[in-house]
Amino acid sequence: MPLTNPWLAGPTPELDLPREQLEDRILNLLSTHNVAVIATVCRDGSPAATPVRYSSLGFEIFYTSWNDSVKSRNLRRDPRVSAGIVAPLVGQASNRGAQLFGTARTLERDDPLADRYWEAMRWQSDHVERGRSLHEPPRDPLTVLTPTRILYTDHWLPRTGHRPRQTWRPAPA
Repeated sequence: MPLTNPWLAGPTPELDLPREQLEDRILNLLSTHNVAVIATVCRDGSPAATPVRYSSLGFEIFYTSWNDSVKSRNLRRDPRVSAGIVAPLVGQASNRGAQLFGTARTLERDDPLADRYWEAMRWQSDHVERGRSLHEPPRDPLTVLTPTRILYTDHWLPRTGHRPRQTWRPAPA
């Protein structure tokens, strides 16, 4: 049987990507996809994972959610959150995605901090799908996930001598 992806065979490289290249790859993934699975912590400590359609601004992702949804109630009690974003998988060589770990906060529509995110939110397509007017922006709150760590996976990276899993953390202030 022919070996179609020889860089996947043998030892895994241990080299880190330069920070700028890692950030470019993460930002590309976040801006070219729009579905994440958000994991929150239930009252009993068990996880609750929910798919959401998100937008991104830098390394933050954000989505609309009703205040009485399970994920919103969980985040009010415990703001720790994780999100998984994955590119379509065709085979081992196309394995690419990110896990974001951090905290989330909810911004009500009238919160001045929400304006920055609403400007980046692609709400118009939702309104068109639902037959709503494009002259009336949503009034829903936004949930913003701010990562403290991102685990980026890309099984194409060994071709360049880099390990397939890379960890990003915000630059020190």
